[in-house]
Amino acid sequence: MTILLLEDDELLGECARLGLVQRGFLVVWVADIRSARAALRENTCDCVLLDLGLPDGDGMDFLRQLRKSGNDIPVIIITARYALEERIRGLEYGADDYVAKPYSLDELAARIRAVVRRREGRASNLLDLGGIQLDPTKGTASRDGKPVELSAIEFRLLRYFMEHAGKIQSREKLLQAICGDDTELVTSNLLDVHIHHLRKKIGSERIKTVRGLGYMFMKDD
Repeated sequence: MTILLLEDDELLGECARLGLVQRGFLVVWVADIRSARAALRENTCDCVLLDLGLPDGDGMDFLRQLRKSGNDIPVIIITARYALEERIRGLEYGADDYVAKPYSLDELAARIRAVVRRREGRASNLLDLGGIQLDPTKGTASRDGKPVELSAIEFRLLRYFMEHAGKIQSREKLLQAICGDDTELVTSNLLDVHIHHLRKKIGSERIKTVRGLGYMFMKDD
């Protein structure tokens, strides 16, 4: 498995590179965004480890541009910026996971394997229910053939709903689906906001509120 490590601190970068190599990974280590773009063109990478404070730009902007270009490679943000707002922004821009510095290399290796497994699992068939289409591989969605722009959290939410159509999903399950174990990233109230936005984009009748239990994505009749 080949990892693109984007880290401008020489000591941290070398420690991460050596630790990951010892754990069986191939590592392409670069120190700036320009070199990262070149590395992605020249190598077949399975995951990106992304620092945010970089000499030629902000890692968040690089992540956003990566997703806008259609690149679906798993991205783990590795940073000292671990405030709740930063983590929410990272998820919205398309990050798959967040790791705070300092970190355990064993945990980082496990998280890399986990996000790669999840992304490989997304390369399944197109989901199509009642005119709503979602392509897990390309990260695109449409309604009656017209593209629908979704945030990263909305995309994860819709995918989970469609994969479990016709079944009531508790708020806890939905939070787990979009945030993994770090469910504090999206509060219960924010979950309602994301569902409200999703309803506006795909049709309010698609997602039914089941009072006291959660939500359900309606199957076709």
